[in-house]
Amino acid sequence: MKIGIIGTGGIATSAHIPNYQSAGAEVVAVMNRTKEKGETVAKQFGIPNVYETVEEMLRHETLDAVSICTPNAFHKTQVLQALDAGCHVLCEKPPGISENEAKEMLQAAKRAKRTLHFGFHYRHRADTELLKRMIDAGEFGDMYATTALALRRRGIPGWGVFTDKELHGGGALLDIGVHMLDLALYIMGYPKPTEVLGHVGQYLGTRPGVGLLGEWDATSFSVDDTARAMVKFENGASLLLDVSYMANLEQKDVMRVECRGTRAGATLFPLTVHTEKHGALFDETPAYLEQHDPYARQIEHFLKACQTIPDYRQAEEAVILHHIIDRIYA
Repeated sequence: MKIGIIGTGGIATSAHIPNYQSAGAEVVAVMNRTKEKGETVAKQFGIPNVYETVEEMLRHETLDAVSICTPNAFHKTQVLQALDAGCHVLCEKPPGISENEAKEMLQAAKRAKRTLHFGFHYRHRADTELLKRMIDAGEFGDMYATTALALRRRGIPGWGVFTDKELHGGGALLDIGVHMLDLALYIMGYPKPTEVLGHVGQYLGTRPGVGLLGEWDATSFSVDDTARAMVKFENGASLLLDVSYMANLEQKDVMRVECRGTRAGATLFPLTVHTEKHGALFDETPAYLEQHDPYARQIEHFLKACQTIPDYRQAEEAVILHHIIDRIYA
């Protein structure tokens, strides 16, 4: 398969390009608005062609698929351009910046009859895959509650556009919270939400402080550093979400999902299963679980999906995901 890369930042060079090449795909072109940056990446990975616009790349290259690794505000437009050009698309998270954008991308994927996936690599961790197999086998009974935590003690990124609402669309919720929210929904089978109670705020990001991920400009900080929510679903289940870039807590960071079923519960990460057997309570962990790179697994899964019937499931889930996020921001 011939692959084009839109955006040549850190996620492209650390996760997408090397894993496409390792999987046997041919990365034939990169696009970056600053051509010099694109040329540097192309030289590093032996990629023959560099472009400054998406339109130019899609016009001159015959591509099977593209990865979109640009700021959130550009996702929808670039996804539509690639789909309309007949490409399968893997777009970094979040899918877009609103439910309407997610709906447009879903419609475009169906119109083009092409697969559209998003960069939720936590789904592809070995412990997540094991837990999902157990849930799908019925070992947890009915899933009725999850808790999703994405917390950093002092973790505003000191690079990129993460603190710019115009380019990023949101802050902690759209950056790290979206990972654990998607994961919790994925574990639950992406039920239909009926009620969302949400709160977002700026509490610490707008004032200078200790930066464990580099220094940020507090004077131009225009996004949320905190988001909290409760979601109720049509099937009677519920979800609690707690997200923060900067929180006064003990740990440096917490990325965790807790789920409860009528037969068993579990905690990620790491995976621990909580259950009752023979009049006793058990906490069980895998004695051995073969590990793999979740980014590599994600690319392999995407490439495989591109060679079968079009896969719209993730695009459909993105509409539910963004519906919840929109309600939290509202």
